[in-house]
Amino acid sequence: MEPIFTTKITKIKDGKKIEVDDSLVREIKLEITVNGKRVGAVMATPVDQEALALGYLMSENIIASYEDVTKMELINDGMGIEIEAKANDDSIGKLNAESVVISGCGRSVTANIDPEAIEAKVINNPMSIEASLLSEQMSKFYTECPLYEQTGCVHTAKLYIDEDTFFIGEDIAQHNTIDKAIGKARLAKADLSKAFLMVSGRLSSEMVAKAVMHQIPILVSRTASTCLGLMIARKFNLTLIGFARNGRMNIYNAPERIDV
Repeated sequence: MEPIFTTKITKIKDGKKIEVDDSLVREIKLEITVNGKRVGAVMATPVDQEALALGYLMSENIIASYEDVTKMELINDGMGIEIEAKANDDSIGKLNAESVVISGCGRSVTANIDPEAIEAKVINNPMSIEASLLSEQMSKFYTECPLYEQTGCVHTAKLYIDEDTFFIGEDIAQHNTIDKAIGKARLAKADLSKAFLMVSGRLSSEMVAKAVMHQIPILVSRTASTCLGLMIARKFNLTLIGFARNGRMNIYNAPERIDV
């Protein structure tokens, strides 16, 4: 299934009505099955479904690593994915019992909202980056996202490894962009220890929890953090940055990782 749908629309310009072609992004409900058991579904854009499913399952501590996956197959014209893997049944049960509809676009669930319940380690990574590099990459961010360029209707995420290696996630749902970008990196077996993650939307609790679960030391956005997002960042020593634009940024937590 193509992620772009083209249709005729009426545009008003200079006081006149004109009919033009317009591109809209598709939206699907992606059903995720693990070892024959339906784990859940996420509203998503039909690109990079495998990366999305892997990133989501790892974010929820259902799968520990890509090496634990023995089979991954798209079904129903990309609207479902079947995975066979070594899975944490307790986490699946927790997701079903305690899941919360998260605040991003689309409708997805997570069990990783309560800071006390997040099953992750404190990020003790001493890595640091220059503020100028972060600003440079943020300025490039939107120019590297083709679906955004075509439709203006998706959220975006970029996981920066080095100048030659980065992974882009695009989706109607903000949380899906992170799962896609991280999922691509996991599929490529990239080293995330010196990576930083850029997102287009707010730094809400579920965005921060995903970065923590994957032990990514720095999370950056052009917009602000929520209070709960900051509380999670503080507990797990994540460097959290908002309003990163035009050479400026607000560092909410762990500023020692940013060199000036």
